[in-house]
Amino acid sequence: MTHPALSSVFSVASVAKHMTYRLLGCTGVRVAPLCIGTMNFGNPSDEGESARMINRALEAGLNFFDTANSYNSGESESSIGRTFAANGQRHNAILATKAHFPTGPGPNERGNSRLHLMRACEDSLRRLQTDYIDLYQMHRPDPNTPVEETLSALTDLVRQGKVRYVGCSTHPAWRVMEALMVSELKGYVRYISEQPPYNLLDRRIENELVPLCQSHGLAIIPWSPLAQGVLAGRYADAASPPTDSRAALRGGIYAERVTQRGIEVGKRFVALAQQHSLDPAHLAMLWAKDQPGITAPIFGPRTLAQLEHMLPVVEMSLSDELRAACDELVPPGSAVVNFHNTAGWMKMQL
Repeated sequence: MTHPALSSVFSVASVAKHMTYRLLGCTGVRVAPLCIGTMNFGNPSDEGESARMINRALEAGLNFFDTANSYNSGESESSIGRTFAANGQRHNAILATKAHFPTGPGPNERGNSRLHLMRACEDSLRRLQTDYIDLYQMHRPDPNTPVEETLSALTDLVRQGKVRYVGCSTHPAWRVMEALMVSELKGYVRYISEQPPYNLLDRRIENELVPLCQSHGLAIIPWSPLAQGVLAGRYADAASPPTDSRAALRGGIYAERVTQRGIEVGKRFVALAQQHSLDPAHLAMLWAKDQPGITAPIFGPRTLAQLEHMLPVVEMSLSDELRAACDELVPPGSAVVNFHNTAGWMKMQL
């Protein structure tokens, strides 16, 4: 028997006609301009709440979901898998997952080697309860594995029908270009997307990565568009984050991204949004959604109420006046907070 929290009766076709979908890079795949991030699924969002969020997103026409095998030790993928098995909507969704970070204590249970990726993909398929992954992404670059090995393994997964498309996340522009070149020379599958950190507080991808992706037809799927809530006005003091914030709950790398300098810019951003009768969270997401080259920023709700609150952004457009005002707060290509703090290749100090 299907649990009530996992059941949902709706027609995807009836809502899809009202959604303005965007092409996923150089593919013919169409995705909603807002991607649902699922890092919270399994912790702190329980099974029922996660299912309600997936079902509501689909009902609203949002068809793009992003997860990773490392999120909550695989529980995010498992929760998604159980929900789609219950609602029967798997083929109406574009499921993206990632591999790279450790999945166990062994020396080969991490990275972008053939050995790890073949195992990791099988494990993700099992947890997601699906025969294929729509977009399989390398969560970070692996300096110890030749890109030829990674792309060769990904090519085999595509040819086996286990993966439809491949992409990368938080890679420097030169590594993305290197991968595209190797794919062209060797006849391997090519990356069709990059998933970088991007928000008004850290705009550094505009210098090289965005032009590269625009030139070579890669989708850009930014993570942390709300700057971890700083742009939504959630923080008054970097030393005392809200108890339910990611900075407080997870600490570490998440706490590092909440700085007093960023909070001060965030306060000015909140004031700007209020001057234009906009919710600050809406403006932060809208800014990311409507920047040049962006396909779909990732929004990671913790509750159904948070998802409902963000849905209006899908139909909003950023005015030239607001875009210019945001540029005055943080100029294009610059940054006031380091959201690349999990990228070992980023050397710039802020």
